[in-house]
Amino acid sequence: MRREVVKRIETVIKDLWPTADVQIFGSFSTGLYLPTSDIDLVVFGKWERPPLQLLEQALRKHNVAEPYSIKVLDKATVPIIKLTDQETEVKVDISFNVETGVKAARFIKEYMKKYSLLPYLILVLKQFLLQRDLNEVFTGGISSYSLILMAISFLQLHPRIDARRADENLGMLLIEFFELYGRNFNYLKTGIRIKNGGAYIAKEEIMKVMTNGYRPSMLCIEDPLLPGNDVGRSSYGAMQVKQVFDYAYIVLSHAVSPLARSYPNRDSESTLGRIIKVTQEVIDYRAWIKKKWGSKINLSPELDNRLKIRDQIAPCNGEQQQNRDSEPSYNQRLALSLASTQQLSSGSSASSVSSLSGSDIVSFFF
Repeated sequence: MRREVVKRIETVIKDLWPTADVQIFGSFSTGLYLPTSDIDLVVFGKWERPPLQLLEQALRKHNVAEPYSIKVLDKATVPIIKLTDQETEVKVDISFNVETGVKAARFIKEYMKKYSLLPYLILVLKQFLLQRDLNEVFTGGISSYSLILMAISFLQLHPRIDARRADENLGMLLIEFFELYGRNFNYLKTGIRIKNGGAYIAKEEIMKVMTNGYRPSMLCIEDPLLPGNDVGRSSYGAMQVKQVFDYAYIVLSHAVSPLARSYPNRDSESTLGRIIKVTQEVIDYRAWIKKKWGSKINLSPELDNRLKIRDQIAPCNGEQQQNRDSEPSYNQRLALSLASTQQLSSGSSASSVSSLSGSDIVSFFF
């Protein structure tokens, strides 16, 4: 369905500029997109200035987008055209001659190969932030790129070597991620570095290489692709994100502790369901997509890495993977992992999970 959206827009662009090169980047390129995620496109060509208005007129003429959805943001740091596809309601952002997004997608794919568990962690964290309106910088949250870099750093610097194994317990990793960024990470003094194997570095060190006299932000993440750039610079609501991570740590820690037997999951939810919800609107949208495009499935590895990612990961409990229809989904696999998180490694930072005091739990519920 998404490839058809890209094809329609690409046809309009090629009619205008036959030699233009249209590339996909962002979550659709990496396969890390949610059902509600938009599509990011960049057009490469020879223009003195981005021809935003020209493309806007052509898109209107061909009725590609819902008429009132097309917006030209020519004053933005990166000028873009925003639109909603008429047929599918998928949102699309189009930029011109900006290479950073394509390079970032390539960078993320490399780390997805290195850490096969990364996609599972990212998709759950993206959904977690989405339902709290903290998945965009302009709503007071953090960008997907910041979140992905935080997850990469978490795996790079994890004290347990086995945390990076393909068959590692995903539920335990999720709780440890929330513990790190909700409780233990020192946002005031510490910055995150990804390059050269990863490190935590003092913000004073980062400030020495930052451009234009900028000071490190609260969530300070050194851009691995653009030295001197702080990826978290615009994330003014980073402390809200820290608070919801702490909340998730408390909820999931309690859910897998011995005391959880007194508060069992409701019949309608899993352990993961205590912090993640999928709305009926999304379920209905998925059903509509499956009904309309289900017969056209022919995945291109360049555009959709999801099945390849699933194939790379050892199936839960050592079972052989079944056909695609009966294969566990991302959320099912995470739910299975969370259910067995009681068997935590005593050497792990998450060993505190099963040692929450009664007062901790009382203060949370009351």
